[in-house]
Amino acid sequence: MVATQRLSAMPALALLASSLASFLSLANAATVEQHWNINWVPNQNPDGLYPRHVIGVNGTWPPPIINVNASDTVRITATNDLQTGVGTSLHSHGMFFNRTAYYDGAVATTQCPIPPGQSFTYETLNSPASPADRRKQMGTFWIHAHNNDQYTDGLRSPVIIHPDEPADMHYRYDDDYTVILSDWYHTNYTDLVKNEFMNRKNPTGAEPVPKSAIVYFAHTSNKTAAATYLPGFSENATLPFEAGKTYRLRVINMSALAMFYFYLSGHDMQVIEIEGVDVQPQPVDFLTISVAQRFSVLVTARNDSSPQNWRLHANMDQDMFDVVPSDLQLNVSATISYPNAPAGEFGPDKIIQEYTFFDDLQFVPVSAEPMVTPDVTHRLDVSFDTMSNGENYAAFNNISYVAPQVPALFSADSMGPLASNAAIYGPNSNAYVIKHNDMVEVQVFNWDAGKHPFHLHGHHFQVVYKSQDVTSDDPAINPPFNATQINPMRRDTVMIPPGGVAYLRFRADNPGAWFFHCHIDPHLVSGLASIFVEAPEILSDNYLSVPSFIKDQCRAQGIATTGNAVGLNSTTDFSGLQKGPTYLESGWTGRAIAAFTGCIITALLGLATLIIYGWQSGEDEDVEDDDDDE
Repeated sequence: MVATQRLSAMPALALLASSLASFLSLANAATVEQHWNINWVPNQNPDGLYPRHVIGVNGTWPPPIINVNASDTVRITATNDLQTGVGTSLHSHGMFFNRTAYYDGAVATTQCPIPPGQSFTYETLNSPASPADRRKQMGTFWIHAHNNDQYTDGLRSPVIIHPDEPADMHYRYDDDYTVILSDWYHTNYTDLVKNEFMNRKNPTGAEPVPKSAIVYFAHTSNKTAAATYLPGFSENATLPFEAGKTYRLRVINMSALAMFYFYLSGHDMQVIEIEGVDVQPQPVDFLTISVAQRFSVLVTARNDSSPQNWRLHANMDQDMFDVVPSDLQLNVSATISYPNAPAGEFGPDKIIQEYTFFDDLQFVPVSAEPMVTPDVTHRLDVSFDTMSNGENYAAFNNISYVAPQVPALFSADSMGPLASNAAIYGPNSNAYVIKHNDMVEVQVFNWDAGKHPFHLHGHHFQVVYKSQDVTSDDPAINPPFNATQINPMRRDTVMIPPGGVAYLRFRADNPGAWFFHCHIDPHLVSGLASIFVEAPEILSDNYLSVPSFIKDQCRAQGIATTGNAVGLNSTTDFSGLQKGPTYLESGWTGRAIAAFTGCIITALLGLATLIIYGWQSGEDEDVEDDDDDE
């Protein structure tokens, strides 16, 4: 078993120590600045199967790790050096951006794309523009591109925030590593989407299947000046353990599509953090990790008299793929090494007989937040369908997302009383306007045949209910709602199984425009997204002080920074906005009637031809008979 070490202290002494530590942490708070020159990096071959160009930073890949303390201020200046004529952006996944929503990085929701050759400085943690009473954040996050499928091509990196006050240090451990899981493609993902996914040749919407999976490690201790990646990928990657030490492993799924089952041979795991929320220690045999989800586990190293190496496993869930190619290796592994263990020799492998349902509701946050009756409920029904253009699209409530031209945040900030009318954000933005400080419940029903991880920007949500199958009479998989929950689990990304549902609750205490979407990259491309416009009545009252360069970049691209989704002062005029896909008409449409009529006419002509031919053939035979008689 893992030797979990919860911290405890005498109240008076703890208060004194906490006060002193708070003063020291503020005094020692650093400003961490990184400059990211975003460019293509050639000949990267992490799976050992195929070298390809990837999107990296400063000519290297993977991009730099952000490894900081909770009191630090973090600034990242991103320069678009892709030289392909497309914009880019960076989203710090899981960060709240209190009063600085314009740093969230979601193109068309909070900013315009960074134009080629230009730079954007993101203040991702403790921005001076955010309020002094902002909610403190610490834990396991990641940063990734939020435009044109670019994170699938490599633009993504861990963000690790360490507590720097004793009151926030809930667990002791000797060292800290981050485990990155990802599916891997051999082709530029934008080309894959265009040529294989959003294409009439793919009317069922089968997602591009990855060529492989990779796992790699980063050393992310807060005792070192800078975090570093460990050498190698998958079978060539090694995680170094020392006997008796306890390690924190932060596991992040940075995939485009794949869900992973993660487990360790010969070692026990206890979950202690989920997506920036510390939880009561929970033993698990394996982790189910959907796209964009993160877990921290404590693992105590073995103390064997005859040391052995052990395997770390990351197995892709084959149910995520419409077809599993014969050459796709679903299961990848890396090495947990011990000093003096014989190289190439491993302890007995752990066999998972069955991957059981992984229940979010089993985890209990250390910092309690009560379940509160919602003030408003929004229901989102997930569906996929082949539209009239022959391509397959995703939709919430039969509306497939189309991005507004004007970022929704700027519309909310500029439209005055009209900002509370959801119509101004565009007919296909799936915008929902929510009032300041309301408790909001979002019920997401997944009527698709696949699993979907949904992510909300700017918030954690409580997962107050989850069903594996809403049509089932079995309470084990379709349980009744528990109205007596005291401290529901909180996270920012939830996986909803096919036929299932999740009820998500959050307090609308962070005015802004927040993207809500499926984090499977092709599903976002196909329209499975929505925007929550939060407290526009406050945003319109000079709440935001948007840095001038952000709007200047929009104007340089011919994009308005005021008005509705197309820059007009209107709730109905969206001239120039891309139209959303339309459903195939049912019944006897004009085209169907014309086609059917054509078929009938063709059939009648064919029948007439047969009759005439048969009649003429009969006459010819009569003539031949007469000739024979003569």
